[in-house]
Amino acid sequence: MHFLDQAKIFARSGSGGPGAVSFRREKFIEYGGPDGGNGGKGGDIIFEAVAGLNTLIDFRYTQHFRAPRGKGGAGSNRTGAGGNDLVIKVPVGTQVISEDKEHVLLDFTRVGQREVFLRGGDGGRGNLSYKTSTNRAPRQHGSGWPGEEAWVWLRLKLLADAGLVGLPNAGKSTFINAVTNANAKVGAYAFTTTRPQLGVVSHHNREFVVADIPGLIEGAADGVGIGDRFLGHIERCRVLLHLVDVTLDDPVEAYRVVRGELDAYGAGLIDKPEVLALNKSDTLDAELVEEIAQALREASGAEVFPMSGVSGVGVDAVLDRLVAEIGPAEANAPGEMDEDEGGEGPGEWSPI
Repeated sequence: MHFLDQAKIFARSGSGGPGAVSFRREKFIEYGGPDGGNGGKGGDIIFEAVAGLNTLIDFRYTQHFRAPRGKGGAGSNRTGAGGNDLVIKVPVGTQVISEDKEHVLLDFTRVGQREVFLRGGDGGRGNLSYKTSTNRAPRQHGSGWPGEEAWVWLRLKLLADAGLVGLPNAGKSTFINAVTNANAKVGAYAFTTTRPQLGVVSHHNREFVVADIPGLIEGAADGVGIGDRFLGHIERCRVLLHLVDVTLDDPVEAYRVVRGELDAYGAGLIDKPEVLALNKSDTLDAELVEEIAQALREASGAEVFPMSGVSGVGVDAVLDRLVAEIGPAEANAPGEMDEDEGGEGPGEWSPI
């Protein structure tokens, strides 16, 4: 299945059905009068977050969504049937954004979350509702209120506990393959990863989700390389795992480049807790690795974990720190907010 994390769609709710113009005609009843019923309400456009989806690829082929209109009213004061609601199913982590990409209209952070996006139009009035003491046989009726319509963007931000960042070829795909059930592509060249990957880590009776995104290079915030398009997938992570390749000519500069791109992107990424790991440490002698690690400690002010995703040396220590930074399993799921932050409070959803 192809990965697609943004799509543009058109949605229109149903219009209300027209009211009826009808008069009562029954044997032996001299004054029947009007009895036209109201029209039915149009169908709503509803978004629902469902489990089992992790891409917006379906919206590449189906881009227009129209809910049915309400049925017309009928005689004997019968109200028309309402139009069926149209439910658009999206992956958890999807945001509905205005056409100009300036406003987030809806944000789905848990399975089962349903939101009415466009309300269907109300049905028109039948002629019975126009009857008055001076207008005993009205023939006017309502044609039904129109539905609402909008072009919107859907943007998917994967939900994970930890996010992998680093320069291309820093060993992120090797690491996620080693500690999770992912099957990320690995190659001896830059930008082997061209789309985000998710994997589930099982470590000391604890499970958490890791997201791997394509590597960042200097100028990514300005579109260089693959750019910073996929950084949105780690906005909701609780902690970042920053992998630095120990075999680079200047690992400290590599660290600063990635941190600079996170800062340029914004969205609070630079302020997230970070675990700093010096990858491929088994390729150099221990004294040189320690010398590079000390330089990184001085540049970052943080603890540095030498490790190797290939041999597994030091991986357990990195996972221990990630578990500590992520916090207890019963904490809020990624991307959810507490009630005092404007969200809807902790839910039952888990990314596992």
